[in-house]
Amino acid sequence: MENEVLRQLEARKSVRVFTDEPVTAEERSAIVHAAFMAPTAGNQQLYTILDITDPALRGRMADLCDHQPMIAAAPLCLVFLADCRRWLEAYRMAGAAPRDPGAGDLLLAAADACIAAQNAVTAAESMGIGSCYIGDVLENAEAMREALHLPACVVPAAMVIFGRPTEQQKRRPKPARFPEEAIVFENVYPDPDPSALRAGFAARAAANGRTEDLDAGLRAFCARKYDSDFSREMTRSAEVYLADFQK
Repeated sequence: MENEVLRQLEARKSVRVFTDEPVTAEERSAIVHAAFMAPTAGNQQLYTILDITDPALRGRMADLCDHQPMIAAAPLCLVFLADCRRWLEAYRMAGAAPRDPGAGDLLLAAADACIAAQNAVTAAESMGIGSCYIGDVLENAEAMREALHLPACVVPAAMVIFGRPTEQQKRRPKPARFPEEAIVFENVYPDPDPSALRAGFAARAAANGRTEDLDAGLRAFCARKYDSDFSREMTRSAEVYLADFQK
């Protein structure tokens, strides 16, 4: 089956180099409106969106997010915050006596924020505007809180940068995903046996034209990503944010 929405979802890839053409005010408004139209738990919109326009703050964000200059250079930069504070303050304002937010509230708000971000990404793609998620916004919790003035119970769930892709970025192939049989199962979770696990990763590697030894490739990826300094810092920072929800 194919239609325009499915075609754009298939074509969409992360864009890390943008032209100098700005995202117009009308386009920004449409992107934000699309985010608001995303599914949301109980129609609460458990997120706040920060439009980072100050050049100095952009530079600071780029530095805190593993020194990625594309963050400062992108025409549009939105930070999606999992916001467990707005409704809490509204409850108190109304005279209610709400409980303290817990881990479940944070997970629900993080899901709301990320769903809204993906709606924004999809809307941008429909206008020829590329995007890239920046997960590193979760790192350096103390400095990020200071930079964005984040109070307790407000956590950066995702940053997305937007802009029109350069010709080189348009030509760059989109990485292949896992085959469906490695990801989709019926009813219950099957803990994968080594042969099934190997088959799924081998199919993904082959689809991406990777020819190196599978185990060597996995070990290298583990060292570069999972066991990296930035991954360990992200875990440390996540625990800082989680402390607000474990009182």
